[in-house]
Amino acid sequence: MTGTTKDEHVDRRELRTVVASSVIGTTVEWYDFFLYGTAAGIVFNKLYFPSEDPLVGTLLSFATFALGFVARPIGGLIFGHIGDRVGRKKTLVATMLIMGVATCAIGLVPTYGSIGVAAPIILVLLRLAQGVAIGGEWGGAVLMAVEYAPRGRRGFYGSFPQIGLALGLMLGTGVFAGLDAVMSSEAFLSWGWRIAFGLSAILVLVGMFIRLRVIETPAFRKMEQSKAKATVPAVELARNPLSRRHVLLGMGSRLTEGIAFNTWAVFAISYGTETIGMERQPLLLGVMAAAAVMLVFIPLFGRASDRYGRRRVFALGAVLTGAVSFPALAVLETAQPLVIGIGIVVVLGICYPMMYGPQAALYSEMFPTAVRCTGISFVYQFSGIFASGMTPLILSFLVGQAGGGYGLVLTYLLAATVLSTVCTLAIRRGDLFSDDDGPAPAGDGRESGGHRQAVGGPG
Repeated sequence: MTGTTKDEHVDRRELRTVVASSVIGTTVEWYDFFLYGTAAGIVFNKLYFPSEDPLVGTLLSFATFALGFVARPIGGLIFGHIGDRVGRKKTLVATMLIMGVATCAIGLVPTYGSIGVAAPIILVLLRLAQGVAIGGEWGGAVLMAVEYAPRGRRGFYGSFPQIGLALGLMLGTGVFAGLDAVMSSEAFLSWGWRIAFGLSAILVLVGMFIRLRVIETPAFRKMEQSKAKATVPAVELARNPLSRRHVLLGMGSRLTEGIAFNTWAVFAISYGTETIGMERQPLLLGVMAAAAVMLVFIPLFGRASDRYGRRRVFALGAVLTGAVSFPALAVLETAQPLVIGIGIVVVLGICYPMMYGPQAALYSEMFPTAVRCTGISFVYQFSGIFASGMTPLILSFLVGQAGGGYGLVLTYLLAATVLSTVCTLAIRRGDLFSDDDGPAPAGDGRESGGHRQAVGGPG
């Protein structure tokens, strides 16, 4: 497009609002979701799942952490359907309200010592509500950015809602680290941790204010005008052979991404404190530093995927993340805070964004508009059960089986890396955006010598 027009200026203003709402909204959602993951390894195992064996308490606590991921596909299907039938925007307001209420309520749940078995039951129900909310959040948020993106820049703009993961993680671990630093361990365990959950109410109000200003995406508006909506998007998704193939390959490709994140952002904290005997503070600060570095590399690798191809960048990220995990686990055994912090920053802050940056555009380009929200939500959330939610539980079990060592953990990470790389490279080149899906089409053209290889059109 050459020159400037009034419509182009309007589009640019809309794009800035969309980017802001995506970043702020996903930050709030991930802050709420990660608070539970951090608390599961250092608080909930003591207050809600008491046991004479610390490992058993940790396993039970991480089991409830995993339940949130089990609920995510339910939220993905529900809000994916709403996103494809009613609109991307409407899903985002509902999911934020659900997440905010559930998170604040977790901070108010009495302990096992106060009300007995009712305490972990309530905690589980609220965790399920969090899972449903984040299950619907991700698909709508990334599509708001990707479907508004200019020509050739879907990877870059699609990476902005992904930044919310890093900001949410940084805020979540940062709040816990700050509270842990200014109060005694007894006070933190008794009531201090609840402050972090209460702060969610403020973040939700800010996020809602921004999100209510966003209008629907150009791709969805075009689909409404052409009356090309799928009656039941999930059914249409299952009927299309290419869509079925992309669902399976997408879930396989995500293994290393989900496992790596939860290994270093969740499991490493528990492993360091419970197995190695480290203090919480250095581990929390290491994860927070990695999240800060991630803020730079997520959009950097999102932009790289526009230039070099989604699959290439994503697959390289899977290989490097898996490879670097080996020395990173080794330095974790040294119990040296600075060395451990560097290891976490390298694997989580630099290598991991090579997958997470291009992910939104990669998955969005696998599905046509009419089923896109359902498709990417199902891929991301269903794979999250075993790629993300089960990771701390599985790794804690493997450490127990190995007598406190990490040999079995390395084997698990290696197997995931191989499968993710193969599935990523098997995804068809090109994309399923049509020329009128948004401000401009973009593809993975550089993967085939600079010429986009289309694999189909919408519908």
